[in-house]
Amino acid sequence: MVATDPLWLPSLSYDETELRKMDALLAMTDGTAGGSRSGIRPGDTGLAVSLAGTTVNISAGVGSATRSGQGVYRFQLATTSPGTLTAAHATFSRIDLVYVRVWDNSVDSSGLYKADTVYLAGTPSGSPTAPTPGATEIYLPLATITVPSTGGGGTGAATVSSTVRQVTVAPGGILPVTSAADIAVTGKYTGQIRFNTTRSPSGSMEFWTGSAWTAPGDWTAYTPTWTGLTALGSSVSTGRWSRVGNSVDVTAQLNWGTGSTLGSGSIAVSLPATAASGSTRWVGTGYYSDGVNPFKPLAGIVVGGGSSMSLFAIRQSDVGYQPPGSLGYSWVSGSQMVLQIRYEAA
Repeated sequence: MVATDPLWLPSLSYDETELRKMDALLAMTDGTAGGSRSGIRPGDTGLAVSLAGTTVNISAGVGSATRSGQGVYRFQLATTSPGTLTAAHATFSRIDLVYVRVWDNSVDSSGLYKADTVYLAGTPSGSPTAPTPGATEIYLPLATITVPSTGGGGTGAATVSSTVRQVTVAPGGILPVTSAADIAVTGKYTGQIRFNTTRSPSGSMEFWTGSAWTAPGDWTAYTPTWTGLTALGSSVSTGRWSRVGNSVDVTAQLNWGTGSTLGSGSIAVSLPATAASGSTRWVGTGYYSDGVNPFKPLAGIVVGGGSSMSLFAIRQSDVGYQPPGSLGYSWVSGSQMVLQIRYEAA
């Protein structure tokens, strides 16, 4: 066993790597042991990249960059310029990268210990991509600059995009995500929360279930099981459901298929979540169609503790609930039954 130096004990000295590694506790994990997510703080307007002619300017700001096994490099920078745009290509456009680099001689053998901004010109191409810094570099991307060909305006028509700019939060913090790359990242732990700014109409909170990002109220597909028909044949069952807390919304549909017969017995359709126990009843609505005649109303009933919804047709003479087949409903090609209900889940 190798002993280490915990923080804030007397008569101990710490080297820079020990301190950076312990700083990892202050930042959101990147999903690796002791790793952290690089970035700037959400809402921080610092380290903004802009162009003044062909000069690249970067405003003052703070941020962090991480490297596996090295902990968190925190940095602060004054307003600076990493240089001017490389001349445009005659035919092709290109994408340049602007980033903060931390030089650490113990990692990159650069002979330097500092933080500064870097402008890295990309390669002109018919389908240009941003360049990647060297493998030993410790860095944080700030922006890309698209430079059209000279025929497309050249450096005078260059545009800045901050899409690659990454934010980070404290452990357990809500991370805002905007870029396609960030949105595609899987969660690091069940219950992690993020704010997806791209969801309509104005963004939405999402949580990691352990296998997917889900927002409260998202709809999920399920395949209901229908019972009570004389034969299902090749009928097609589809359904969707949504849950917020213990409130569940369900829609279930059965489309006639070859070999299916309705019969006159009671029909039920399975629920995606068991109903809360007790004497409460929940009533849903729906319709029955034979593909030719006007729609006929259906009703669905869920009893407390139930795992299925009973389906009824409505008898016109007394508005009584009856199995659809007992009222002579035809179940032929083009027929379908659709029900929806909201109920309380257990």
